[in-house]
Amino acid sequence: QLQASGGGLVQAGGSLRLSCAASGRTFSNDAIGWFRQAPGKEREFVAAISWSGGATYAESVKGRFIVSRDNAKNTVYLQMDRLKPGDTAVYYCARDPIHTWGAVVAAAYDYWGQGTQVTVSS
Repeated sequence: QLQASGGGLVQAGGSLRLSCAASGRTFSNDAIGWFRQAPGKEREFVAAISWSGGATYAESVKGRFIVSRDNAKNTVYLQMDRLKPGDTAVYYCARDPIHTWGAVVAAAYDYWGQGTQVTVSS
C-alpha cells in the first residue's frame, strides 16, 4: 500500500513537502509518480522518479517542485516550493510497475495512495 501525507493549507509562495510511504511491500525497485486532481478536472501528472532517482516533471511544476526518494525508508517525497493557487488539488502517489522513469499517464500506474489535500490561498 501507498499512503500520501503532508498536505495542508499554505499561502501562495509558500512550501510544502509531501511524503509517500509504502507499507506491506517494498517499492524500491519501482518508479513512483505523483499526480493531482482538482475539483472538476481530470487527474494530471505532476512528477515521477525512477528507482535510481531519475526524475521527470510536468512543465507546470518544473523549477518549483522536486521529487526524491529514500529507498531505505521506502518513501518518496515531493518538495513543493513557490506554490500557486493553481496547485490546489488532491495529490496522489502511485506505482508504475512497467516504465523505468514513470509514465505521465495515470493508466500506467497500479497501486495508488489515498491522496492528500493541498490548498494554496492567494
